[in-house]
Amino acid sequence: MQWFLNSTQAFRVGWVCWKKDRRFILAVRAFVYQALPRSGFEVVRFTWWCLSSYGPRLIASLFVRRLPEVRSFSSDGALNLARQIRAVNLLAPTKMCLVMTKYGSDKAQRWHNYTPVYSALLKRYRDRPVRILELGLGTNNPELRSSMGVDGRPGASLRGWRELFPRALVYGADIDRNILFQENRIKTFYCDQLDQAAIRELWSQPDLQGGVDIIVEDGLHTFEANISFLEGSLEHLRPGGMYVIEDIVQDTAEKWHDQLETVYSRRYPTLEFAFVALPNDSNHYDNNLLIIRRSAQADTSSAASGLNSSLATASSLTASL
Repeated sequence: MQWFLNSTQAFRVGWVCWKKDRRFILAVRAFVYQALPRSGFEVVRFTWWCLSSYGPRLIASLFVRRLPEVRSFSSDGALNLARQIRAVNLLAPTKMCLVMTKYGSDKAQRWHNYTPVYSALLKRYRDRPVRILELGLGTNNPELRSSMGVDGRPGASLRGWRELFPRALVYGADIDRNILFQENRIKTFYCDQLDQAAIRELWSQPDLQGGVDIIVEDGLHTFEANISFLEGSLEHLRPGGMYVIEDIVQDTAEKWHDQLETVYSRRYPTLEFAFVALPNDSNHYDNNLLIIRRSAQADTSSAASGLNSSLATASSLTASL
């Protein structure tokens, strides 16, 4: 009994110290944010991340392997995508971690650790003239549900993709019209992912004709919103392409498992589905991905026909959610 009391007391002391230290860190961060210009603050923030996260992870990865938890769904039993993901050491930082964090994306920071998975799956695209679309630019409008807060940097991930894929054309979409922009090899469009008409309007843009190779859905982060954009966008994924839904809330995991097993794996036989849970001591809430890969050998005409024939069923499913 005494050891239990001692352990409990030690835990309480540790918890109080952690809260005090965290409050101190947040106070310092707020002070630096106010005292420095935005560019100076970003330099300090990136340097702190390198020292507190990138460096320790690099050292730890030499001795420890932290692996994703993957559940695969495929009508033909294909497990290639799942095997590839299971081999990723989440502790091992990559060039993508540095690039995304440099631009202010949250894909490699403490709350999310997606970049090791992205690095492993997308490296074959690195020097190809691919087309990438990401839904969700990272609005900093606090009145919108998808807001990243006042510290958000709209377009951060798009600029990261542009640097990482030097021959790529990068497209983005968001419900916040005020943050849409155009730069070299980047173009953005309006889209409300809960509105099928808006999704059709997005894919009718001349720049997006012929589909894209990579789709990243980093938008509203609800099951209904994910389903809505997925149903309206899968047919625009090129053969060999990859579709990723980020920030899936843990409470919806079983709902996704059921949807993938009973609906999608049967409806789309040319696609591999992998639901990926990423262990992360800082985030037990929404550090999950759905990764979909379309077979490069798929007959594009028959696949497109199959996808189009399911739109009526898809629309009724979305309406019933």
